[in-house]
Amino acid sequence: MLNVPEMFGSMVFNDKEMKKRLSAETYKALKTTISDDKALSPKLADEIAEAMKEWAIEKGATHYTHWFQPMTGLPAEKHDSFIDPQPGGSVIMTFKGKELIKGEPDASSFPSGGMRETAEARGYTAWDPTSYAFVMGTTLYIPTCFISFTGEVLDKKTPLLRSMAAISEVATKLANILGVKCSSVKSTVGPEQEYFLIDKELYNARKDLIYTGRTLFGAAPPKGQELEDQYFGAIRIRVMEFMEDVDEQLWKLGVNAKTRHNEVAPCQHELAPVYASINVATDHNLLTMEVLKKTAEKHGLACLLHEKPFKGVNGSGKHNNWSISTDTGINLLAPGKDPSNNLLFLLSISAVIEAVHKHSDLLRLSVASAGNDHRLGANEAPPAIISVYLGDHLKAIFDAIEEGKTYKEAGSVKTAIGVGAVPDFEKDNSDRNRTSPFAFTGNKFEFRALGSALNIGCPNVMINVAVADAMEGMVAKLSKVKPENLEKEARKLIKSTYAEHKAVVFNGNNYSEEWIKVESKKRGLPEIKSTPEALQYYTLPENVALFEHFGIFKQRECEARKEILLEQYAKVINIEAHTMFKMTAKQILPACVEFMNVLSKSIKNKKSLDMSYDYEGSVLYKSSRLVDKAYAQNNELESLRLKAASMNGASESAMYLHDVVLVKMEELRATIDELELLISSDYWPLPSYGDMLFYQD
Repeated sequence: MLNVPEMFGSMVFNDKEMKKRLSAETYKALKTTISDDKALSPKLADEIAEAMKEWAIEKGATHYTHWFQPMTGLPAEKHDSFIDPQPGGSVIMTFKGKELIKGEPDASSFPSGGMRETAEARGYTAWDPTSYAFVMGTTLYIPTCFISFTGEVLDKKTPLLRSMAAISEVATKLANILGVKCSSVKSTVGPEQEYFLIDKELYNARKDLIYTGRTLFGAAPPKGQELEDQYFGAIRIRVMEFMEDVDEQLWKLGVNAKTRHNEVAPCQHELAPVYASINVATDHNLLTMEVLKKTAEKHGLACLLHEKPFKGVNGSGKHNNWSISTDTGINLLAPGKDPSNNLLFLLSISAVIEAVHKHSDLLRLSVASAGNDHRLGANEAPPAIISVYLGDHLKAIFDAIEEGKTYKEAGSVKTAIGVGAVPDFEKDNSDRNRTSPFAFTGNKFEFRALGSALNIGCPNVMINVAVADAMEGMVAKLSKVKPENLEKEARKLIKSTYAEHKAVVFNGNNYSEEWIKVESKKRGLPEIKSTPEALQYYTLPENVALFEHFGIFKQRECEARKEILLEQYAKVINIEAHTMFKMTAKQILPACVEFMNVLSKSIKNKKSLDMSYDYEGSVLYKSSRLVDKAYAQNNELESLRLKAASMNGASESAMYLHDVVLVKMEELRATIDELELLISSDYWPLPSYGDMLFYQD
């Protein structure tokens, strides 16, 4: 039986190990570095590096790597051994402070958005001491930031750390004004991770899954998710063994994997952690995705992290549970016993409402990707219209404040099951709304628009900066108020903020046609439907000014990020279209022709025997017409793909791929999926949806 407390964090160079292995002076200096942003002396860095190396070697490590997050969104690593050659052909194991603090990977092959030429190759990784180093396999992983030789940001971690510092500074001031003593405010997140598992052999037989992460073809099976029997259903043996393995690995790495269950679609599942500091949670989520994929292979499975691997069933998201708390343990988003009189809580909620209303474009672009475009607005994800759900109880408090009325607490309500042995329990004050993009869920906000493959760094940068912007305005107003007038002025500020920004508050059904087509437009809320459209907002003058004000990005860095993400989008769609062309030309159409030849021979034989051939004749006729149609569509698709690839600008190419190429891909898919229903499964070259979604243990 596993001893989880003893195992947990055993592969992490955490606070416990630091205390044990570092001198009191060095340990204190390291903690000061983390809390006060002070540099370590070379001598202390050497001591930390030596202790880290000795610990890592005890855990089986022979190499170390600076683990960083370039703009690909995926982690990157270059492994160097600890060996140091000695006279006589021997080696010793060394690791110096300078190697811990700074690395130098070649930056020329990572996306830079035109900030760096290929010849300008130098880049630096810098140790991030706020996220613990860990050992996986034979390598010590050291979380780091990544910047260019000229200082531009080339990664996802650096802006995240800057945004955390920005909101901490502003939120601390707001708390102090209201008499809540603290030195800092920490932003935290718990990212729930959805994923699919299918049999590895079936995965290997699908070139579309291998190259693109999603199925480009596939007729709907007789059974999908309509019986709603998968969600929270009994976990199959093979999957449970996989989940147990994943939990054990993540616990050793200090990841607080808490919840596991089946999701809505067949072979879809979810893993949810306990919240952590956003920086750490981001690192942990990247680790989680890597462990999921590698562990699946050990169990003869393939883990699909694409947002929409199967058409017609729910896609996968990543629910981002965001909150902020003081270093003294006070959650600014926790209502407390008397929420209508909790000024810090009400001001913090007001700041979030203002932030989402003013900066919904930044929130939308932060979740934009080719994969997520297939998911947003479908039944498993919120629409591309960003709104806030407060729940009836909290909305009633704000409505009362706006109307100048005293809110009357309704009190708790007990719910009786009606079975004597089952105790009554208190209902929560408000229901949940799973259709809302940005929902208050008791003491945090759940941003539900993230895609399952996304690095959560960018969305949390946008949340932190947007809320910091709103809180900064509040601090500017309240800092001039005399103490005796503070409560009165704070309530006036809550009232005016809510009145100005309440258009973004919506507690209803975000899927309803009335909300999407009428009500949201009446309120002036933007609907940004596609990634190429969303990414244009990166370089709006007011957004660049916001980033520059809080020291997150310079204008050049905003332009680069927009360029990088547009290029990524274009490359993804180009790969999908090219894969579709090749599969159609090399696999599907030849298989159809082979089956049609069998039908032709059968018809010929039956004719000679004066037998009827209704089935063969009908299927041959339909198949022939569809094959000719697919052939023409496939050639047209390839022509359009090549046209898009020849375009110079990333924006032009991305928009053309979205508006023209994706449409043609869907048309070809419809034809091929119709063919799948006609062609014998003995001849169809791809595993079907039924095979993949209902594989055997």
